[in-house]
Amino acid sequence: MRDNEHVTDEPTATRPLRTRRLLTVAAVVLAADLLTKIAAVALIEPGRPVSIVGDTVELVLYRNPGAAFSIATGMTWVLTLVAVAVVIGVVRIGRTLRSPWWALGLGLILGGALGNLIDRFFRSPGPLQGHVVDFVSVGWWPVFNVADSSIVCGAVLLVALSLFGVEPDGSRRRDETDPDPETDAEADTGARGTEAGGRSDQSGATA
Repeated sequence: MRDNEHVTDEPTATRPLRTRRLLTVAAVVLAADLLTKIAAVALIEPGRPVSIVGDTVELVLYRNPGAAFSIATGMTWVLTLVAVAVVIGVVRIGRTLRSPWWALGLGLILGGALGNLIDRFFRSPGPLQGHVVDFVSVGWWPVFNVADSSIVCGAVLLVALSLFGVEPDGSRRRDETDPDPETDAEADTGARGTEAGGRSDQSGATA
C-alpha cells in the first residue's frame, strides 16, 4: 500500500498557475476592507451604535489593539510581525499555486492580513502598534471587520481542502485506507496463480 499517493487527471505541470486569481481575490478583499473602515470611521460616532437588526446586529466603532475578534489585545507588535510573516508565506506559496480553491482560500487570508496590517502601520498610536478598526457587532460575538471575516473564511476553506485531500498543486491525495490498484492487481494475479497451481496438483493426483 502506498501512503499519500497523488491521483491526478492530468500532469501537475500542465495545470495553469493560479497566482493571478489569488492576487485578484486579495485585492478585492483589501479594497472592501479599506473602504468599509474609512466609512465606519467617518459615519459612526464612538459610543453610539447604529442598529441594523435591533440589538442583535449593530455597527459599533471600536479600536482593536489585538488580533481578529479582539484576541491577544496586549501583544500588538507581536501580532504585526506575525501578520507580516503570514503575508510573506502566502506570497511564496502563491508563486507555485495551481489549485483554484487554494488560490481562493489563500487570497482571502492574504487580503484580510494586508487590511489589518495597514491599520497596524498607519493608524494610531503608531507603527507596529496601530489599532485595527472594527465595526460589526453580531450578538455575543466580538466586534469584527471585513478583514477578520475574510481571514476566518479562508482558514476554514483551507482546512476543508486539506481534509478532503486537495493539494495546493491541484492534485488529490489518496486516502491511506484506499486500496492501491497496483497492489490489488499483483495480489489478484498471485491468487489466480495459486488457484491454478492447486487445480494442477489435484489433476495430477487424480491421474
